[in-house]
Amino acid sequence: MLKSKIAVQVSQGSHGADDSIMLGDAYAKFHKIPLGSTLTLRFGSYRSTVQIVSGGKSSMMRISPALARGMGITGGATLRIQYRQSTQTLSLGPLIGVLVSRDYPQQPERPFGSITMFCQELVDACAAQGAYVYFFTPDAAGPGPRLEGWVNDTEGWHKASMPMPDVVNNRLTARKLENQSSVQQLFKEAKSRYGTQVFNEKFLDKHEVFDALSKDTSLTKYLPESRLLQSYTDLKGIAARHATVFLKPVRGSLGKGIIKVSRLEDETVLATYTASDGIQNKNYPSLAKFYSSLSGKMKVVRYQLQQGLTLIDIGKRPVDFRALVQRNKTGAWAITSIVARTAGSNHFVSNLARGGTLSRVSDAVGRSNLVPGFKASANSKLERAALDIAKGIEERIPAHFGELGIDLAMDIGGRVWLLEVNSKPSKNDNTPLNENKIRPSVRNMIQYSSYLAGF
Repeated sequence: MLKSKIAVQVSQGSHGADDSIMLGDAYAKFHKIPLGSTLTLRFGSYRSTVQIVSGGKSSMMRISPALARGMGITGGATLRIQYRQSTQTLSLGPLIGVLVSRDYPQQPERPFGSITMFCQELVDACAAQGAYVYFFTPDAAGPGPRLEGWVNDTEGWHKASMPMPDVVNNRLTARKLENQSSVQQLFKEAKSRYGTQVFNEKFLDKHEVFDALSKDTSLTKYLPESRLLQSYTDLKGIAARHATVFLKPVRGSLGKGIIKVSRLEDETVLATYTASDGIQNKNYPSLAKFYSSLSGKMKVVRYQLQQGLTLIDIGKRPVDFRALVQRNKTGAWAITSIVARTAGSNHFVSNLARGGTLSRVSDAVGRSNLVPGFKASANSKLERAALDIAKGIEERIPAHFGELGIDLAMDIGGRVWLLEVNSKPSKNDNTPLNENKIRPSVRNMIQYSSYLAGF
């Protein structure tokens, strides 16, 4: 493992020409790199013809300031090393680019606001695993093989001109940003011209997910009845079969805009709306009157109808589960974590932004009203469902995802249901408790990036 990565230092002294690389003899021998040869150095989209010079017993690689500027690593780095004799190419990397929504250049200590700590965690994890990461915004998107990105090195956070990365992790948090023509053109050019792998490349919406998964007979057992609300007939049909129906904004998040509709004994309808300070109830004399009240909203919001479920609860507070499923170092889907989320005392959604609380699955299940005979198998059922659904997304939706936040529910009889799938999972809602500084979710992202880049 030691020789699979190497410390790269920028040599300020004179060890040769700008195009020379000084490499320890042991590394050269291990990787079968011929000393004194002329090779192609590759780092992301950067290419340069270099001379390999003996570094004796050194355990480092020394490069000139000119090469370092081309690579964008003026402060040095620890990188994985790979030599392909057939093409005489020495590859260093992987070079990972993380696309974030915005930056704050006027705050050099916190250039990404609230997610700066997450970005620093990625930097630290890359240093430990032998990778290099930089961060860029949609404003950096443009023609050419280089991007203006943020790096963190001995000089702290600063901007640098960087090659197109081996891998782009799309962490944009707004569809409007993602759909910008400059961003879409960047993705297209990065993939076609530079061979860059882009993952989490698009948002998912609720209708797209349920429509795609419903075509897989092995997954229908997880799917509550669900359809796009396009007419009163749609609402009337599902309400006739289920006493409670949820209306969820197709492109909503954090529990915003969800409406719970319950039919009462006298055929009146109780609509419960999510609000920042709790819930708001409103009665309608009929389902038709409730539907007519939506006419204004439906001009700007598309709703997914979903069968109401009788979820397990703790003291009348509904419990659901967030599974973080990621691709691992071999490209296979694997469970990183599953946490239970219990709704706040005056909410019917469990999102942390709505007062929900996190706990371990075993703790929540143990305290819940789940039939006792099903409690022991609850975690394994959730894991199986999350993996099945992730593979279904991969097979049925034409896009590249490296991680998915899968929201699951369980009824009191132990059946697992899918609530929704998020292709940009929050790093708050899915973090296991009592984590170390570098979380498994971050390590896994780097390992998958290394796999994609061929390291």
